[in-house]
Amino acid sequence: MTETSRSATHPAVSPLRVAAVQSDPRVGLGNKANNVAATIEQIEECAGHGARLIVLPELATTGYSFDTREEAYAHAEPVPDGPTCAKWAELAARLDVYIVAGIAESDGVHLYDSAVLIGPEGFIGAYRKSHLWNREKLIFTPGSSYPVFETRIGRIGLLICWDIWFPEVARILTAQGADLICSVNNWVWTPPPLFDEAGNCMAGYLTMGASHVNSVPIVAANRVGEERGGRFLGCSLITGVNGWPIAGIADAEKEEVLYADLDVVASRSAVVWSELNDLPRDRRVDLYDPLLGYTGGTPAVR
Repeated sequence: MTETSRSATHPAVSPLRVAAVQSDPRVGLGNKANNVAATIEQIEECAGHGARLIVLPELATTGYSFDTREEAYAHAEPVPDGPTCAKWAELAARLDVYIVAGIAESDGVHLYDSAVLIGPEGFIGAYRKSHLWNREKLIFTPGSSYPVFETRIGRIGLLICWDIWFPEVARILTAQGADLICSVNNWVWTPPPLFDEAGNCMAGYLTMGASHVNSVPIVAANRVGEERGGRFLGCSLITGVNGWPIAGIADAEKEEVLYADLDVVASRSAVVWSELNDLPRDRRVDLYDPLLGYTGGTPAVR
């Protein structure tokens, strides 16, 4: 590329190395301290590799398979005033990074399967999972909003696991101006066929599809391992603004970290297929609500 052909997005306006951490937390109060310590080690390792946005799985500090509501209450913490968020905030400030991670949140009598966003300046916000999977319905209260958070690196939206099966979630986040979506997950092994002939799983394709049709990168971190009779799928991935994985797809069974370099605000420059085809522009909002009936936010120009 010659100097005269350089555009406003070359070099990147908001360059960022992101990391998707694929780990194996363990349920049980006796394991919680080790789980929290593991997240700290993972964040430090990612920062050491240059990552400034680090995404950990759903319920990263507690494990997933609670037997009873009482057990879930015992694992849960207030957000942001609990000890784990405080440790992550100290770490984010010291390392100058942004952290997204799943946590069991207690708020009075309510329990939420939540994801928090914490940056160098401290706690930024949280999202409470709105689509509860299977026995989660017996434990957690569903969330009721889809916030998009303004940060120095760009506008960040959050979703959790089963949410990716509902295309409205990613669409509402991007319609509110999200530059990037962080997806924290505990994708589970489902009835076969679990993988196609290319070795990919449905959760991966849904993530790629949501990224592609909304012209937004998605950093999707899943867990691995077995827990109380359940197995977790791995296959974490990071997509580019066109929906394709840009750091490969993680193993189905091993702990590992994916890294990718993104221009976080690249989606604000129209991703045009041709002079006549542009996904955000071609939406027929004259025929449907631009937020698909969602009343908790305001459409924003990307």
